[in-house]
Amino acid sequence: MKIIIHGGFFSESDQSHEVKVAKQNSLKNIAEKAYRYLETHSAVDAVAYAVSLLEDDELYNAGIGSQIQSDGIIRMSAALMDGETQKMSGVINIQDVKNPIFVAKELMKEDDRVLGGNGAKIYANQNGFENFSTEIPQRRKEYEAKLKNGGKGTVGCVAIDENGKLAVATSTGGKGFEIPGRISDSATVAGNYANEFCAVSCTGVGEDIVSNATAAKIVTRVTDGMNLKEAFDKTFAELKIIDGFAGAIAIDKDANIYHQDSYPTMVFASFDGTQFEIFG
Repeated sequence: MKIIIHGGFFSESDQSHEVKVAKQNSLKNIAEKAYRYLETHSAVDAVAYAVSLLEDDELYNAGIGSQIQSDGIIRMSAALMDGETQKMSGVINIQDVKNPIFVAKELMKEDDRVLGGNGAKIYANQNGFENFSTEIPQRRKEYEAKLKNGGKGTVGCVAIDENGKLAVATSTGGKGFEIPGRISDSATVAGNYANEFCAVSCTGVGEDIVSNATAAKIVTRVTDGMNLKEAFDKTFAELKIIDGFAGAIAIDKDANIYHQDSYPTMVFASFDGTQFEIFG
């Protein structure tokens, strides 16, 4: 069993040393909590749980820490994919829900598994997800001052459980100040993808990740016989051609963990039950 999480890029946390330390401590704490949860749950359950913890921490651009769009409204997206069944479910531009990843998880049982906008919110209400104000004062201050974070914020988790099953979950509050209705990569196969061979979650500039089909390419290449490093290197070389800004975390069927970014600023933590790896 192994688990790896990411919390976006350094640019979100380089405002002060105190914030950096807080984020490091948070990543370590969440990685360990998620691993302990994985010990008694499936990979699918564990990645959703891990991402919900990231959504509940205002340090990250997801859930309660989400960025505000140009019309002053918070819209969030999240997705979950089961590597065994290859079912993916997600919500796009959902409003007023504390944990979009749990709505995405609820949708896994449906025939219509990806919902957007008002339809996603109606589904959330019908399934017991209460209205919740996701805005925090710091995001409002950033909005009012028109300070941008560069569109690099997403959180995600990849896990392999004791049965060798892989799963991935990804959640975002958007890039901030975007055109209302803009769709990120997080609830697409470009940013969140898994099968029985590999699982990948991405962060960065959503448009670049979609243009490069980053997560789906890495998983496909591992499926076709490449190892993780080879799959990442080839995919990120293609990303470089378009000067793309992205980072990704992955686990393969043999429980190998890998991560890479186009700029060395992605923040992440992994845990295998005994050893942590933390960057950021």
